[in-house]
Amino acid sequence: MSHENKAFAGATSPETTDAPSEAGKGGLDKQALPDTGNGNVNKDPRSASLNKDPRSTSINKDPRSISINKDPRSGSINKDPRSGSINKDPRSGSINRDPRRGSITRDSRRGSFGKDPRSGSFKDKRRRPGMTININAANDMYHGGKRVSLADIKVSTPHHGGVFKIDIPESRKASRLEVYEPHEHRNVTHPTTNMETLLHLLKGSLGTGILAMPNAFYHSGYVLGITGTLFIGFICTYCIHQLVKSELELCKRRRIASLNYPDTASAAMEEGPRIFQKCAPYAGHVVNTFLILYQLGTCCVYVVFVASNIKEVVDEYVNPPLDVRVYMILLLLPLILINWVRNLKYLAPFTTLANILTFIGFGITLYYIFTDIPSIKTRDLVGELRHIPLFFGTVLFALEAIGVILPLENNMKTPKSFGGSFGVLNRAMVLIIIMYVGMGFFGYIKYGSEALGSITLNLPNKDILAQSVRVMLAVAIFVTHALQCYVAVDITWNHYLIPKMEKHTQPDSSTNLIFWEYAVRTCLVLVTFLLAVAIPNLELFISLFGALCLAALGIAFPAIIETATFWYSINRSTSFYSMLARNTFLVIFSLFGLVVGTYTSMSDIIHTFFT
Repeated sequence: MSHENKAFAGATSPETTDAPSEAGKGGLDKQALPDTGNGNVNKDPRSASLNKDPRSTSINKDPRSISINKDPRSGSINKDPRSGSINKDPRSGSINRDPRRGSITRDSRRGSFGKDPRSGSFKDKRRRPGMTININAANDMYHGGKRVSLADIKVSTPHHGGVFKIDIPESRKASRLEVYEPHEHRNVTHPTTNMETLLHLLKGSLGTGILAMPNAFYHSGYVLGITGTLFIGFICTYCIHQLVKSELELCKRRRIASLNYPDTASAAMEEGPRIFQKCAPYAGHVVNTFLILYQLGTCCVYVVFVASNIKEVVDEYVNPPLDVRVYMILLLLPLILINWVRNLKYLAPFTTLANILTFIGFGITLYYIFTDIPSIKTRDLVGELRHIPLFFGTVLFALEAIGVILPLENNMKTPKSFGGSFGVLNRAMVLIIIMYVGMGFFGYIKYGSEALGSITLNLPNKDILAQSVRVMLAVAIFVTHALQCYVAVDITWNHYLIPKMEKHTQPDSSTNLIFWEYAVRTCLVLVTFLLAVAIPNLELFISLFGALCLAALGIAFPAIIETATFWYSINRSTSFYSMLARNTFLVIFSLFGLVVGTYTSMSDIIHTFFT
C-alpha cells in the first residue's frame, strides 16, 4: 500500500468504529474460503468478501464498501491516465484525487476526510451540525463599510463552533470585492462642466411652462400659488434626488456605468419585493409610454403656442382675422421638415439661436409685467377650489424636466457634483423655483383674471416691441419642437420598431429602414398636429399633460423606484419605515393629483370644445 493509502487507512479508523459488529465480516477467514482449484481465493460478495479473479491475479473487494479496484487486465490499481491520480467511486464515499489540485478528498455527503492542498495534511471534514449557505445569486455584501458584489461566493459553517468559511473563486477575488464606481467607467466624448449642466437644466425648465404661471396663479390665488409652487418644487427636487441616487446604487450593484430612466425602473423592480419583481418586465415599457405621452403632449403645446403667437401678430395686419387652426396648417410642412433632421448636431446652431431669443423674450416680457403694475389688494389670496387641480397640473408641467435629468448627470465631467446640498441640481432648482414664483406672482398681479395660457398673449397687440417678443418666442419654440419630438422618435423607433423590423428585412435593405424612419417621424408630427387642431387651448393642454404624465414620471415612479431599490438593503429600523412612509405619501399624493387633475382638465376640454 502506498504512503497515501496507508495514511488514509489510518485516518479512517475512527469512522469504522461506528459499526463494530461488522468488523469481523470484513476480515479474512481462512477456514471459510473454499478452494477453487487454481490457487485463487473467493469470498462471498454478499458479505463484503474478497474475490480473487480466477482469470487474473487481481483482488476485487465489494464496490459497496470502501474498496480498491485493481485492473484485471494489468494487475494494477486504477489510476487516472489524464491526471495521474487515484480515483475511487465518489458515490460510495471513496478516495478521489483532484487532478487540478493534487489533493485527496472523500465525499462530503457521507462524512469524509480531505487533504488540505495548502498544507498537505489531512483534516477532519466529517459532517457536523452546522450550516451551509450558498449565495451565488446574492447581489451584494458590505466590505470595509461599502457595498460590493457577491457573485459566486459561498459561505459555510462546517464546524459546530459556528466558524464561517468563505470560498471565493481566484479569478474574482480581486475584481468582485473591489468597490465599483460607475462615475469612473463612463466614457463620454464631450463631457459637460458644472456650469454647462446648470444652464441645460435652466433651459430644460424654461419654456412655455413659465409663461403659463400667471394663469396658474389665477386659478389658485397668489398666497396658495406661492406656497403651492414652493411645495411642489421641493417635492420635484426631492424625487429627482431619489431617481439619481437609485440609478447610482443600481449601477454599482450591476457594475455598469449608467442607466436611463426605463432601465432604472426595470432594474429597481428586480431588486424589490416579490410583487415588484413580477412587474419588472413591464416597468420599462410603462415608463417609456409615459415619456412618449409627455413628449408628444409637449409638442402639442408647442404647436398651439407658435400658432397662437403668430396669429396675434398677423391679425394686426390682416382683416378679417384668421382662425388659429389655419396657422397650424401653415406650420405643418415646416414642422415635418425640421423633424426629418436625424442628427441633432445639425440643429445645434438653431438651438443656440433659440436660447438667445428665449432669454431676450423673457426680459422684454418682464419689462411689460413691471410697467404700471396694479395694487395687490385687487387680487385674490386663494382661488376657487375647483380650479386648484388646474394649478397643480400647470405647475408640474412647468417645473418638471425629469426626462433630461439622467442624461445630463450621465454626461457630466464631474457627476458627483450633481447631487449634494449645494450641488448642481439644487442650485438649478432654487433658481427655477424663484423664477417661476416671480413670474406667476407678478404676472397675476399685473393681469389678474385676464391672464391667458401664455402671458405673451396679454402683451399689447399694437406695440412693435410686444410683437417682436411673440415672434422671437414663436421661432424659439418652433426649433425646440424638433428637440422634444426627438425623444419620442428615439423611443418609438430605436427601442420598439427597428428591432422588430430588422428581424423581417434583409441585411442590405438599409434604404427601406430609412424610409420607414421618416414615415415614423412624419406620423408623430401628424399626431401632435391633429391633437393641437382638435384642442387649440394652451392652458387646458398644459394642465392635462402636467397632471397625467408628470405626476407619474416626476413623483410616483421615483418614489417606487427608491422603495424597490433599497427594500432589502436597509435594516428594518426607523430609517426603513421613514423611507416607506415618505414614499407612500408621495405615491398617494401623485395619484390623487393625476386623477383629479386629469379629470378636471378633460372636463373643461369637453365643456369648451364639445358641448
